[in-house]
Amino acid sequence: MPPLSVLDLAPVPQGRTPADALRRTLALAQHAERWGYRRFWLAEHHNMVGIASAATSVVIGYVAAGTRTIRVGSGGVMLPNHAPLVIAEQFGTLATLFPGRIDLGVGRAPGTDQRTLMALRRDNSASDHFPQDVRELQALFGPLQPGQVIQAVPGTGLEVPIWILGSSLFGAQLAAAFGLPFAFASHFAPDALMQALKIYRASFQPSEQLERPYAMVGINVVAADTDAEARRLFTSTQQSFANIFRGTRGQMPPPIDDIEAYWTPMEKAQVRNMLACSFVGSPDTIRRELANMVAATGADELMVAGAIYDDAARLRSYEILADVAADAPRERRYG
Repeated sequence: MPPLSVLDLAPVPQGRTPADALRRTLALAQHAERWGYRRFWLAEHHNMVGIASAATSVVIGYVAAGTRTIRVGSGGVMLPNHAPLVIAEQFGTLATLFPGRIDLGVGRAPGTDQRTLMALRRDNSASDHFPQDVRELQALFGPLQPGQVIQAVPGTGLEVPIWILGSSLFGAQLAAAFGLPFAFASHFAPDALMQALKIYRASFQPSEQLERPYAMVGINVVAADTDAEARRLFTSTQQSFANIFRGTRGQMPPPIDDIEAYWTPMEKAQVRNMLACSFVGSPDTIRRELANMVAATGADELMVAGAIYDDAARLRSYEILADVAADAPRERRYG
């Protein structure tokens, strides 16, 4: 089993507040650290009442301050929303406060809707400059060059690890060309996963940061003591994705007994396609299905999302997964 990491959006359950969600996030990170997870990443989303991680670098600092050894980072920062210098300063500050523990995963998607893009003052063409922005970030984290006028303070010389995130072939091609680790968002966009991994590995060019390709695969895992219990817990995620297609995003709903009564056949098909890389069940079920996934993808690391309504059930799911992983040989680790 490759190393496991956690992707958390600080989901806000119905009837709770963002403050509750952020406290849940820290508690999960502390447990994940004890259970041997490699990283704990948070993601940038805006204008979403069910997600409390919009100020991603701030939440990363909160989580890093409340843990001791687990790597903490972004999965990711939507780079076209920001000036590279600002991100270099933010993550340079984080790396100074928590040396050797900060990752910077960057993506080119907006992480929001068109109206919110306007509120962010984002240029619609900003994503076209994503490769140049990544190069600028690399330069800002690199050694100070003779005659360099602009530098990130702190940030310059810190070599903060940069990851390319993606859900398409573009990210795979860019990560390969730049010699960077690649994380594919198959936990919600699985269609191009296998082709993206093939392109990334075949085209990879070694860099100062990375000698050989390193691919992280995003998955959803909901584990419980029985298959039936896990399937019921998973209905929170299924409802949330169905609500996306309905245009009624909100806070994370509690699980329900009959998901078939909730969605239409079309919504069911759409959600099943988006959540194809989801593993739901008892420890034996998770062990069997994950082994097949790892064999098919050759993933160097698995980034696990687990949006579960109940606090105790969420922690229990990640604990079960850690126990399953502990039974299998560990693969190599990056950074």
